[in-house]
Amino acid sequence: MTANSLPISQEEPRCVTFNTKQPNVQIAQEEVYSFFVEIVKKLPPEDVLREFKGLFIDDLDSQYSHSIPGIYSIFLDDNEKDFCDTLKRCVYIIINNWKSNRKDKYIQKLVNLFANENLKLNTKNFLAKNIRQIWLENFIHSKDYQEIKLFSTKHDQSSKGHWANRYTSYLLIDQSVNENNPREQQEAARRLSRQIKDKFKFELAMYIARSQCAVSSTTRYTNPSILGDNVLHLIKTIVLKKGMFSHENIANIFIKQTQNQTLEEFKISIEKYLFFSVDNQELVETLRQQFTEKLSLWKKNYNQEIITKELFLRTCNRVIDCLTTENGKEPSSLFLLLVTPGHSLTLVIILLKTILICKNSRRHLETRIAHLIRFYEKYSEEECKGVINFIEIFNITFAIYAENVEYNLIKMEEEQSSNPQLNLGGYRVFSQMKVDRQK
Repeated sequence: MTANSLPISQEEPRCVTFNTKQPNVQIAQEEVYSFFVEIVKKLPPEDVLREFKGLFIDDLDSQYSHSIPGIYSIFLDDNEKDFCDTLKRCVYIIINNWKSNRKDKYIQKLVNLFANENLKLNTKNFLAKNIRQIWLENFIHSKDYQEIKLFSTKHDQSSKGHWANRYTSYLLIDQSVNENNPREQQEAARRLSRQIKDKFKFELAMYIARSQCAVSSTTRYTNPSILGDNVLHLIKTIVLKKGMFSHENIANIFIKQTQNQTLEEFKISIEKYLFFSVDNQELVETLRQQFTEKLSLWKKNYNQEIITKELFLRTCNRVIDCLTTENGKEPSSLFLLLVTPGHSLTLVIILLKTILICKNSRRHLETRIAHLIRFYEKYSEEECKGVINFIEIFNITFAIYAENVEYNLIKMEEEQSSNPQLNLGGYRVFSQMKVDRQK
Protein backbone atom coordinates (compact mmCIF):
# COMPACT_ATOMS: atom_id res chain seq x y z
CA MET A 1 0.00 0.00 0.00
CA THR A 2 1.45 3.40 -0.95
CA ALA A 3 1.08 6.86 0.48
CA ASN A 4 -1.34 7.68 -2.30
CA SER A 5 -3.68 4.74 -1.77
CA LEU A 6 -6.98 4.62 0.09
CA PRO A 7 -7.45 1.35 1.99
CA ILE A 8 -11.03 0.10 2.10
CA SER A 9 -10.34 -2.34 4.91
CA GLN A 10 -7.59 -4.67 6.06
CA GLU A 11 -9.78 -7.64 5.15
CA GLU A 12 -10.56 -6.36 1.64
CA PRO A 13 -7.56 -4.39 0.31
CA ARG A 14 -8.45 -2.07 -2.51
CA CYS A 15 -7.19 1.38 -3.37
CA VAL A 16 -7.80 4.62 -5.16
CA THR A 17 -4.53 6.06 -6.49
CA PHE A 18 -3.80 9.75 -6.97
CA ASN A 19 -1.28 11.27 -9.33
CA THR A 20 0.58 13.52 -6.93
CA LYS A 21 3.05 14.86 -9.48
CA GLN A 22 0.53 16.33 -11.90
CA PRO A 23 -2.80 15.87 -10.18
CA ASN A 24 -6.03 16.46 -12.06
CA VAL A 25 -8.31 17.70 -9.32
CA GLN A 26 -11.61 16.80 -10.99
CA ILE A 27 -10.51 13.26 -11.83
CA ALA A 28 -9.19 12.75 -8.30
CA GLN A 29 -12.40 14.10 -6.79
CA GLU A 30 -14.51 11.69 -8.83
CA GLU A 31 -12.29 8.81 -7.69
CA VAL A 32 -12.82 9.78 -4.06
CA TYR A 33 -16.60 10.11 -4.56
CA SER A 34 -16.77 6.70 -6.25
CA PHE A 35 -14.73 5.22 -3.44
CA PHE A 36 -17.21 6.37 -0.79
CA VAL A 37 -20.26 5.48 -2.90
CA GLU A 38 -18.86 1.94 -3.05
CA ILE A 39 -17.85 1.44 0.56
CA VAL A 40 -20.93 3.04 2.12
CA LYS A 41 -23.04 0.42 0.34
CA LYS A 42 -20.81 -2.55 1.19
CA LEU A 43 -19.10 -1.93 4.51
CA PRO A 44 -20.50 -1.63 8.05
CA PRO A 45 -20.84 1.99 9.26
CA GLU A 46 -17.95 1.64 11.71
CA ASP A 47 -15.63 0.68 8.85
CA VAL A 48 -16.86 3.59 6.73
CA LEU A 49 -16.18 5.95 9.63
CA ARG A 50 -12.67 4.53 9.99
CA GLU A 51 -11.94 4.98 6.29
CA PHE A 52 -13.30 8.54 6.28
CA LYS A 53 -11.28 9.48 9.35
CA GLY A 54 -8.17 7.85 7.96
CA LEU A 55 -8.44 9.76 4.71
CA PHE A 56 -9.48 13.25 5.80
CA ILE A 57 -8.54 13.63 9.45
CA ASP A 58 -5.65 11.47 10.65
CA ASP A 59 -4.12 10.32 7.36
CA LEU A 60 -1.06 12.40 8.22
CA ASP A 61 -0.07 10.03 10.98
CA SER A 62 -1.26 6.81 9.37
CA GLN A 63 1.13 4.02 8.45
CA TYR A 64 0.53 4.86 4.79
CA SER A 65 1.84 8.46 4.99
CA HIS A 66 5.54 8.80 4.26
CA SER A 67 5.52 12.36 2.90
CA ILE A 68 2.52 14.52 2.00
CA PRO A 69 -0.72 12.54 2.41
CA GLY A 70 -2.52 11.54 -0.78
CA ILE A 71 -5.78 13.50 -0.37
CA TYR A 72 -4.01 16.73 0.62
CA SER A 73 -1.40 16.51 -2.13
CA ILE A 74 -4.14 17.16 -4.70
CA PHE A 75 -4.97 20.57 -3.24
CA LEU A 76 -1.56 21.95 -2.30
CA ASP A 77 -1.78 24.81 -4.81
CA ASP A 78 -3.80 26.85 -2.30
CA ASN A 79 -6.91 25.03 -3.44
CA GLU A 80 -8.71 24.99 -0.11
CA LYS A 81 -12.16 25.46 -1.67
CA ASP A 82 -11.85 22.35 -3.82
CA PHE A 83 -10.70 20.41 -0.77
CA CYS A 84 -13.71 21.57 1.28
CA ASP A 85 -16.09 20.82 -1.59
CA THR A 86 -14.64 17.31 -1.82
CA LEU A 87 -14.88 16.77 1.91
CA LYS A 88 -18.45 18.07 2.05
CA ARG A 89 -19.72 15.93 -0.81
CA CYS A 90 -18.15 12.80 0.71
CA VAL A 91 -19.94 13.57 3.97
CA TYR A 92 -23.29 13.82 2.17
CA ILE A 93 -22.69 10.64 0.17
CA ILE A 94 -22.41 8.87 3.52
CA ILE A 95 -25.30 10.75 5.17
CA ASN A 96 -27.63 10.09 2.24
CA ASN A 97 -27.03 6.36 2.42
CA TRP A 98 -27.33 6.14 6.20
CA LYS A 99 -30.51 8.22 6.24
CA SER A 100 -32.06 5.97 3.62
CA ASN A 101 -31.12 2.87 5.65
CA ARG A 102 -32.08 4.32 9.05
CA LYS A 103 -28.55 4.34 10.42
CA ASP A 104 -28.98 7.79 11.95
CA LYS A 105 -26.92 7.11 15.07
CA TYR A 106 -23.77 6.85 12.96
CA ILE A 107 -24.34 10.30 11.47
CA GLN A 108 -23.69 11.80 14.91
CA LYS A 109 -20.42 9.83 15.04
CA LEU A 110 -19.49 11.18 11.63
CA VAL A 111 -20.12 14.76 12.79
CA ASN A 112 -18.12 14.10 15.97
CA LEU A 113 -15.07 13.12 13.93
CA PHE A 114 -14.46 16.84 13.46
CA ALA A 115 -14.17 17.48 17.20
CA ASN A 116 -11.05 19.47 17.99
CA GLU A 117 -9.33 16.63 19.84
CA ASN A 118 -9.36 14.58 16.62
CA LEU A 119 -7.53 17.35 14.77
CA LYS A 120 -4.55 17.54 17.14
CA LEU A 121 -2.08 15.07 15.65
CA ASN A 122 1.66 14.65 16.07
CA THR A 123 2.74 14.68 12.48
CA LYS A 124 6.37 14.81 11.40
CA ASN A 125 5.56 16.80 8.29
CA PHE A 126 5.25 20.39 9.49
CA LEU A 127 3.99 21.78 6.17
CA ALA A 128 1.33 19.12 5.73
CA LYS A 129 0.26 19.47 9.34
CA ASN A 130 -0.35 23.18 8.95
CA ILE A 131 -2.32 22.72 5.74
CA ARG A 132 -4.43 19.95 7.19
CA GLN A 133 -5.15 21.67 10.49
CA ILE A 134 -5.85 25.09 9.00
CA TRP A 135 -8.19 23.73 6.37
CA LEU A 136 -10.06 21.44 8.73
CA GLU A 137 -10.38 24.11 11.41
CA ASN A 138 -11.69 26.53 8.79
CA PHE A 139 -14.17 23.87 7.71
CA ILE A 140 -15.58 23.25 11.20
CA HIS A 141 -16.15 27.00 11.58
CA SER A 142 -17.89 27.29 8.21
CA LYS A 143 -21.55 27.41 7.22
CA ASP A 144 -21.05 24.07 5.46
CA TYR A 145 -20.26 22.31 8.74
CA GLN A 146 -23.17 24.00 10.51
CA GLU A 147 -25.45 22.64 7.79
CA ILE A 148 -24.01 19.15 8.23
CA LYS A 149 -24.72 19.31 11.96
CA LEU A 150 -28.44 19.74 11.21
CA PHE A 151 -28.51 16.08 10.18
CA SER A 152 -27.37 14.93 13.60
CA THR A 153 -29.67 17.15 15.66
CA LYS A 154 -32.70 15.89 17.55
CA HIS A 155 -35.65 17.45 15.74
CA ASP A 156 -38.47 18.11 18.20
CA GLN A 157 -39.82 20.86 20.40
CA SER A 158 -38.28 19.41 23.55
CA SER A 159 -34.74 19.40 22.20
CA LYS A 160 -32.37 21.67 24.03
CA GLY A 161 -30.23 24.31 22.45
CA HIS A 162 -30.94 27.38 20.36
CA TRP A 163 -34.59 28.15 19.61
CA ALA A 164 -33.91 28.02 15.84
CA ASN A 165 -33.14 24.29 16.16
CA ARG A 166 -36.89 23.68 16.46
CA TYR A 167 -37.36 24.86 12.88
CA THR A 168 -34.70 22.81 11.13
CA SER A 169 -37.11 21.70 8.39
CA TYR A 170 -37.01 25.21 6.88
CA LEU A 171 -33.22 25.44 7.03
CA LEU A 172 -33.08 22.08 5.26
CA ILE A 173 -35.41 23.29 2.51
CA ASP A 174 -33.04 26.20 1.97
CA GLN A 175 -30.22 23.67 1.52
CA SER A 176 -32.27 21.55 -0.86
CA VAL A 177 -32.93 24.40 -3.32
CA ASN A 178 -29.39 25.76 -3.32
CA GLU A 179 -27.95 24.64 -6.64
CA ASN A 180 -24.42 25.30 -5.37
CA ASN A 181 -24.81 22.38 -2.97
CA PRO A 182 -23.92 18.86 -4.17
CA ARG A 183 -26.91 16.81 -5.26
CA GLU A 184 -26.38 14.41 -2.34
CA GLN A 185 -26.82 17.30 0.07
CA GLN A 186 -29.94 18.53 -1.72
CA GLU A 187 -31.48 15.04 -1.66
CA ALA A 188 -30.61 14.42 2.00
CA ALA A 189 -31.96 17.84 3.02
CA ARG A 190 -35.19 17.33 1.09
CA ARG A 191 -35.72 13.88 2.61
CA LEU A 192 -35.03 14.94 6.20
CA SER A 193 -37.19 18.05 5.90
CA ARG A 194 -40.10 15.89 4.75
CA GLN A 195 -39.52 13.46 7.64
CA ILE A 196 -39.60 16.29 10.19
CA LYS A 197 -42.81 17.74 8.71
CA ASP A 198 -44.52 14.34 8.61
CA LYS A 199 -43.50 13.68 12.21
CA PHE A 200 -44.99 17.04 13.27
CA LYS A 201 -48.25 16.37 11.40
CA PHE A 202 -48.60 12.93 12.97
CA GLU A 203 -47.82 14.16 16.50
CA LEU A 204 -50.23 17.07 16.11
CA ALA A 205 -53.05 14.76 14.99
CA MET A 206 -52.34 12.35 17.87
CA TYR A 207 -52.16 15.18 20.40
CA ILE A 208 -55.51 16.57 19.23
CA ALA A 209 -57.14 13.15 19.53
CA ARG A 210 -55.70 12.48 22.99
CA SER A 211 -56.31 15.93 24.42
CA GLN A 212 -60.03 15.74 23.60
CA CYS A 213 -60.52 12.29 25.12
CA ALA A 214 -60.95 12.34 28.89
CA VAL A 215 -60.31 8.61 29.38
CA SER A 216 -57.21 8.55 27.20
CA SER A 217 -53.67 8.94 28.43
CA THR A 218 -52.26 12.38 27.63
CA THR A 219 -48.69 11.33 28.34
CA ARG A 220 -48.15 9.21 25.27
CA TYR A 221 -48.46 12.04 22.76
CA THR A 222 -47.24 15.48 23.73
CA ASN A 223 -48.03 18.81 22.14
CA PRO A 224 -45.56 19.20 19.24
CA SER A 225 -45.95 22.98 19.31
CA ILE A 226 -44.87 25.36 22.07
CA LEU A 227 -48.19 27.19 22.18
CA GLY A 228 -49.43 25.23 25.18
CA ASP A 229 -53.12 24.58 25.77
CA ASN A 230 -54.07 27.46 23.46
CA VAL A 231 -53.18 25.32 20.46
CA LEU A 232 -56.53 23.47 20.49
CA HIS A 233 -58.52 26.72 20.30
CA LEU A 234 -56.25 27.93 17.49
CA ILE A 235 -56.80 24.71 15.57
CA LYS A 236 -60.57 24.99 15.93
CA THR A 237 -60.41 28.59 14.69
CA ILE A 238 -58.46 27.51 11.61
CA VAL A 239 -60.59 24.43 10.86
CA LEU A 240 -63.77 26.49 11.29
CA LYS A 241 -63.16 28.10 7.91
CA LYS A 242 -64.56 25.18 5.92
CA GLY A 243 -67.56 24.55 3.71
CA MET A 244 -68.83 26.66 0.82
CA PHE A 245 -66.67 29.67 1.69
CA SER A 246 -63.54 27.77 2.60
CA HIS A 247 -60.13 29.12 1.64
CA GLU A 248 -59.77 26.28 -0.87
CA ASN A 249 -63.04 27.05 -2.67
CA ILE A 250 -62.34 30.77 -2.85
CA ALA A 251 -58.87 29.99 -4.19
CA ASN A 252 -60.34 27.82 -6.96
CA ILE A 253 -62.80 30.57 -7.89
CA PHE A 254 -59.96 33.10 -8.01
CA ILE A 255 -57.90 30.91 -10.36
CA LYS A 256 -60.81 30.58 -12.79
CA GLN A 257 -61.73 34.26 -12.69
CA THR A 258 -58.20 35.52 -13.37
CA GLN A 259 -57.51 33.47 -16.47
CA ASN A 260 -56.52 35.62 -19.44
CA GLN A 261 -56.07 38.72 -17.31
CA THR A 262 -53.17 41.08 -17.93
CA LEU A 263 -50.51 41.34 -15.26
CA GLU A 264 -51.86 44.75 -14.26
CA GLU A 265 -55.35 43.33 -13.81
CA PHE A 266 -53.98 40.31 -11.98
CA LYS A 267 -52.14 42.53 -9.47
CA ILE A 268 -55.43 44.23 -8.60
CA SER A 269 -57.26 40.91 -8.37
CA ILE A 270 -54.73 39.21 -6.12
CA GLU A 271 -54.66 42.19 -3.77
CA LYS A 272 -58.45 41.98 -3.36
CA TYR A 273 -58.32 38.19 -2.96
CA LEU A 274 -55.62 38.19 -0.29
CA PHE A 275 -57.19 40.81 1.92
CA PHE A 276 -60.79 39.70 1.48
CA SER A 277 -62.44 38.81 4.82
CA VAL A 278 -59.48 39.87 6.98
CA ASP A 279 -61.10 40.78 10.30
CA ASN A 280 -59.08 43.81 11.44
CA GLN A 281 -60.17 46.50 8.97
CA GLU A 282 -57.88 49.17 10.39
CA LEU A 283 -54.93 46.86 9.90
CA VAL A 284 -56.17 45.90 6.44
CA GLU A 285 -56.10 49.48 5.17
CA THR A 286 -52.49 49.95 6.25
CA LEU A 287 -51.49 46.59 4.80
CA ARG A 288 -53.25 47.08 1.49
CA GLN A 289 -51.72 50.48 0.94
CA GLN A 290 -48.17 49.26 1.48
CA PHE A 291 -48.75 46.01 -0.38
CA THR A 292 -50.33 47.72 -3.39
CA GLU A 293 -47.43 50.18 -3.65
CA LYS A 294 -44.86 47.37 -3.66
CA LEU A 295 -46.68 45.09 -6.08
CA SER A 296 -47.78 47.78 -8.54
CA LEU A 297 -44.18 48.88 -9.12
CA TRP A 298 -42.99 45.32 -9.76
CA LYS A 299 -42.53 44.36 -13.44
CA LYS A 300 -44.39 47.44 -14.70
CA ASN A 301 -43.01 46.82 -18.18
CA TYR A 302 -45.01 43.57 -18.28
CA ASN A 303 -48.29 45.06 -17.08
CA GLN A 304 -50.04 44.57 -20.43
CA GLU A 305 -48.82 41.00 -20.85
CA ILE A 306 -51.40 38.24 -20.48
CA ILE A 307 -50.70 36.29 -17.31
CA THR A 308 -48.96 32.98 -18.06
CA LYS A 309 -48.18 30.10 -15.71
CA GLU A 310 -44.66 31.40 -15.30
CA LEU A 311 -45.80 34.96 -14.64
CA PHE A 312 -48.46 33.65 -12.26
CA LEU A 313 -45.77 31.82 -10.28
CA ARG A 314 -43.38 34.76 -10.28
CA THR A 315 -46.13 37.10 -9.09
CA CYS A 316 -47.03 34.78 -6.21
CA ASN A 317 -43.36 34.52 -5.29
CA ARG A 318 -43.19 38.32 -5.32
CA VAL A 319 -46.21 38.44 -2.99
CA ILE A 320 -44.38 36.11 -0.61
CA ASP A 321 -41.29 38.32 -0.75
CA CYS A 322 -43.34 41.40 0.14
CA LEU A 323 -44.80 39.59 3.15
CA THR A 324 -41.58 37.99 4.44
CA THR A 325 -38.22 39.20 3.16
CA GLU A 326 -37.55 40.95 -0.13
CA ASN A 327 -33.79 40.40 -0.23
CA GLY A 328 -33.41 37.13 1.67
CA LYS A 329 -31.45 38.88 4.39
CA GLU A 330 -33.77 41.01 6.50
CA PRO A 331 -37.53 41.10 7.18
CA SER A 332 -39.78 43.22 4.99
CA SER A 333 -41.72 46.17 6.37
CA LEU A 334 -44.98 44.23 5.97
CA PHE A 335 -43.59 41.30 7.93
CA LEU A 336 -42.53 43.60 10.76
CA LEU A 337 -46.01 45.10 10.81
CA LEU A 338 -47.76 41.72 10.92
CA VAL A 339 -45.43 39.79 13.21
CA THR A 340 -46.47 41.92 16.17
CA PRO A 341 -48.62 40.17 18.83
CA GLY A 342 -52.16 39.44 17.68
CA HIS A 343 -51.51 39.69 13.94
CA SER A 344 -49.49 36.53 13.23
CA LEU A 345 -52.57 34.51 12.27
CA THR A 346 -53.54 37.20 9.75
CA LEU A 347 -50.12 36.96 8.12
CA VAL A 348 -50.26 33.15 8.06
CA ILE A 349 -53.72 33.11 6.47
CA ILE A 350 -52.62 35.54 3.74
CA LEU A 351 -49.61 33.32 3.02
CA LEU A 352 -51.86 30.26 3.03
CA LYS A 353 -54.19 31.87 0.50
CA THR A 354 -51.17 32.56 -1.70
CA ILE A 355 -50.10 28.91 -1.63
CA LEU A 356 -53.66 27.68 -2.26
CA ILE A 357 -53.67 29.45 -5.63
CA CYS A 358 -50.05 28.49 -6.41
CA LYS A 359 -48.78 25.32 -4.76
CA ASN A 360 -45.49 25.64 -6.63
CA SER A 361 -44.67 28.68 -4.49
CA ARG A 362 -44.58 26.57 -1.33
CA ARG A 363 -40.85 25.88 -1.52
CA HIS A 364 -40.10 29.54 -2.14
CA LEU A 365 -42.14 30.47 0.93
CA GLU A 366 -40.35 27.95 3.13
CA THR A 367 -37.01 29.19 1.85
CA ARG A 368 -37.97 32.74 2.80
CA ILE A 369 -38.91 31.54 6.29
CA ALA A 370 -35.46 29.96 6.50
CA HIS A 371 -33.94 33.35 5.63
CA LEU A 372 -35.98 34.97 8.41
CA ILE A 373 -34.81 32.34 10.89
CA ARG A 374 -31.21 33.01 9.89
CA PHE A 375 -31.75 36.73 10.39
CA TYR A 376 -33.33 36.37 13.83
CA GLU A 377 -31.21 33.52 15.20
CA LYS A 378 -28.64 35.98 16.50
CA TYR A 379 -31.27 37.19 18.98
CA SER A 380 -32.46 35.43 22.12
CA GLU A 381 -35.72 33.50 22.30
CA GLU A 382 -37.15 36.23 24.53
CA GLU A 383 -36.41 38.85 21.87
CA CYS A 384 -37.97 36.72 19.12
CA LYS A 385 -41.32 35.87 20.69
CA GLY A 386 -43.30 37.42 17.83
CA VAL A 387 -41.33 35.59 15.14
CA ILE A 388 -41.49 32.28 17.00
CA ASN A 389 -45.24 32.68 17.50
CA PHE A 390 -45.64 33.30 13.76
CA ILE A 391 -43.65 30.15 12.86
CA GLU A 392 -45.64 28.04 15.34
CA ILE A 393 -48.95 29.25 13.90
CA PHE A 394 -47.59 28.72 10.39
CA ASN A 395 -46.59 25.12 11.23
CA ILE A 396 -50.02 24.30 12.63
CA THR A 397 -51.97 26.01 9.83
CA PHE A 398 -50.04 24.31 7.06
CA ALA A 399 -50.24 20.95 8.87
CA ILE A 400 -54.02 21.34 8.91
CA TYR A 401 -54.05 22.17 5.20
CA ALA A 402 -51.62 19.34 4.41
CA GLU A 403 -52.22 17.17 1.40
CA ASN A 404 -52.48 13.89 3.33
CA VAL A 405 -54.43 14.86 6.47
CA GLU A 406 -58.02 16.08 6.72
CA TYR A 407 -59.36 17.95 9.75
CA ASN A 408 -63.03 18.45 10.53
CA LEU A 409 -64.87 20.37 13.24
CA ILE A 410 -67.82 18.44 14.70
CA LYS A 411 -70.47 19.98 16.97
CA MET A 412 -70.78 17.98 20.20
CA GLU A 413 -73.13 20.26 22.14
CA GLU A 414 -76.22 22.28 21.25
CA GLU A 415 -75.18 25.90 20.95
CA GLN A 416 -77.31 28.90 21.84
CA SER A 417 -75.71 31.13 19.26
CA SER A 418 -75.82 30.49 15.52
CA ASN A 419 -72.20 31.65 15.33
CA PRO A 420 -69.88 28.73 16.16
CA GLN A 421 -67.00 31.16 16.62
CA LEU A 422 -68.59 32.16 19.96
CA ASN A 423 -68.76 28.61 21.30
CA LEU A 424 -65.77 26.65 20.01
CA GLY A 425 -65.70 24.74 23.29
CA GLY A 426 -68.76 22.82 22.11
CA TYR A 427 -66.89 21.47 19.10
CA ARG A 428 -64.32 18.71 18.69
CA VAL A 429 -61.64 18.41 16.03
CA PHE A 430 -61.30 15.12 14.17
CA SER A 431 -58.44 14.23 11.86
CA GLN A 432 -58.00 11.41 9.37
CA MET A 433 -55.48 10.43 6.73
CA LYS A 434 -56.61 11.10 3.18
CA VAL A 435 -56.65 8.24 0.70
CA ASP A 436 -54.73 8.82 -2.53
CA ARG A 437 -57.21 7.53 -5.12
CA GLN A 438 -54.70 7.92 -7.92
CA LYS A 439 -52.56 5.07 -6.62
